Amino acid sequence: MGEENEASKSNPEPDASSSSEESQVILNVYDLTPVNQYSVWFGFGVFHSGIEVHGKEYGFGAHDFPISGVFEVEPKSCPGFIYRCSVPLGHLDMPPSEFRTFIEGVASEYHGNTYHLISKNCNHFTDDISKRLLRKGIPGWVNRLARLGAFCSCLLPESLQVSTVKQLHEYHAAYTEDDGSGSSSSATPNEPTESEDGDQDKLLPSLGGDVAFIKEFPR
Repeated sequence: MGEENEASKSNPEPDASSSSEESQVILNVYDLTPVNQYSVWFGFGVFHSGIEVHGKEYGFGAHDFPISGVFEVEPKSCPGFIYRCSVPLGHLDMPPSEFRTFIEGVASEYHGNTYHLISKNCNHFTDDISKRLLRKGIPGWVNRLARLGAFCSCLLPESLQVSTVKQLHEYHAAYTEDDGSGSSSSATPNEPTESEDGDQDKLLPSLGGDVAFIKEFPR
């Protein structure tokens, strides 16, 4: 109980003397539901998290399509959630261009239609990114509810079983507008067809200016 209070609610900033290749890595945590105001006193809550690197925040959200569910937003500004706190995780010595290549590669492993609240959620994503970049995970309290597994799945309302970043009406309409764009493909996630590449170019650059999905780049 109260473990999240150890996180800084200030706005941690990278050392101004650092080179442009260095970045502080920050976990930004959000309340998924106002119920958190009460449940945190019992040692658990339902949280969304994003990981901030080089001045952008990256997260993982659900949609209905077999393409990237990894997105970027302005730090501490993910739409649909209530910002709670920031947790400094460490420092990364990686130029922005190299990090961009890294996050585009990771996006191929996190398709929007694979999101699952218990087994593959936004906090699993940030924990994975933290481990790859810093060799350590995010604080355990952030994803504690998911670790309760089937027990939580029975208790949580259906509306929380899948967490969407926003209502993706524009995304759905664009995906199904052209012939064949919504059809399934025999290609594996790491071997997109030319048509799928075109779909990504059309769909992912921005959604209403708040959320920009990352175009995946197969490793």
